[in-house]
Amino acid sequence: MTAAPVKQLDLTPPPVLKTLAQRSLIVGVVFAIVAVFLALKSPAEFYRAYLLGYMLVLGLALGSMAIIMIRHLTGGGWGVVVRRIQGAAMRTLPLLAALFIPVIFGIHKLYIWAQPLDQIEDKHLREHLEDITKTYLTTNGFIYRAIFYFVIWNLLSYLLSKWSIEGDKPGAPDNTNRFKAVAGPGLILYGFTVSFAAIDWVMSLDPSWISTIFGLVVLIGQVLSAMCFAVVIERILFDYKPMSEMLTPDFVHDHGKWMLAFTMVWAYFNFSQWLIIWAGNLPAEITYYIRRINGGWGYVALFVVIFHFAVPFSILLSRPFKRNIRKLVWLAVWLLFMRYVDLFWIIEPNFSKTFNITVADVVVPIALGGLWLAYFFRNLGALPLLPAYDPSAIEVLQPEHHHPENA
Repeated sequence: MTAAPVKQLDLTPPPVLKTLAQRSLIVGVVFAIVAVFLALKSPAEFYRAYLLGYMLVLGLALGSMAIIMIRHLTGGGWGVVVRRIQGAAMRTLPLLAALFIPVIFGIHKLYIWAQPLDQIEDKHLREHLEDITKTYLTTNGFIYRAIFYFVIWNLLSYLLSKWSIEGDKPGAPDNTNRFKAVAGPGLILYGFTVSFAAIDWVMSLDPSWISTIFGLVVLIGQVLSAMCFAVVIERILFDYKPMSEMLTPDFVHDHGKWMLAFTMVWAYFNFSQWLIIWAGNLPAEITYYIRRINGGWGYVALFVVIFHFAVPFSILLSRPFKRNIRKLVWLAVWLLFMRYVDLFWIIEPNFSKTFNITVADVVVPIALGGLWLAYFFRNLGALPLLPAYDPSAIEVLQPEHHHPENA
């Protein structure tokens, strides 16, 4: 069974997407040139800023893929109206796989376990690394696992995109069961691969520290930032058809509720990690927070607590606010900025005991963001903004005829 839209809409993406892609590319290239200069001048600062920017844009792609899979399992027009936005973000994964290469080149600058052990002054850390670098934290293992992660992510992206594109043509097959068959195991694979990637790429910056919930902390940050990003893009498109006719206050309200839910879960995971480590008071674990509340980093931590959770949580309790796309978008932009601050607070203290922000910490993430956005807008402009002949499209095109059993 296929959807035969009664509400005839021109689903062609607006021309503004091409303009946005061009402008993003210009910004990305200009800042990339400056980033190359910074890489030659101070490689250590460049690589840690690169990791910061990379984890930020990777989260937008992977978080979007996770939300798409959640929608396929739960149903609802809220996910259909932004599916092409999140699909365009998800399909940037081939670019992100290529952009991971500089992280491999900078492995000896970023990770102490990849450096000669005889250069490590801390005797206890050196003894710890002697064991772990023989088993898990090896350069080859780091690379092979990264390849495995990207293969899994790109395979999921390929399947979800392929069946979605089929919904653009009349007579398209009903792929609902296919989507569900992939989305269930896909979410499990997403959880495991993101958790191990977080361990490899971020937590191993301090190989003496261990947290069993750290992967979930990174995961929830990804889905929160991805939902906020979708709200920002739908607001841009809301000034043009067809989004101006598809995006109803009910859908906006649903997106706001997802933002609220993800914000609460983000706070829960972070608080759980802090509470367990602080209560355990083990030297190998407590140093993570001691480093991040001293030397000026404590002010950043307080800023994150207030403006990444307390204030957004309070604002998102308002129903009228969540239903107004023109208001909700500003909070979405703010939470994207706070995602950057959160990652900065997680990554940078591994390299500096006192609060320090460099030019590279600003320039390099903007360069990566510009290049990523150029590819994203290109993807978004390549397909209709809705798979009109997918059965789920009825939830947006004919909401008055939609019934729960069709979700």
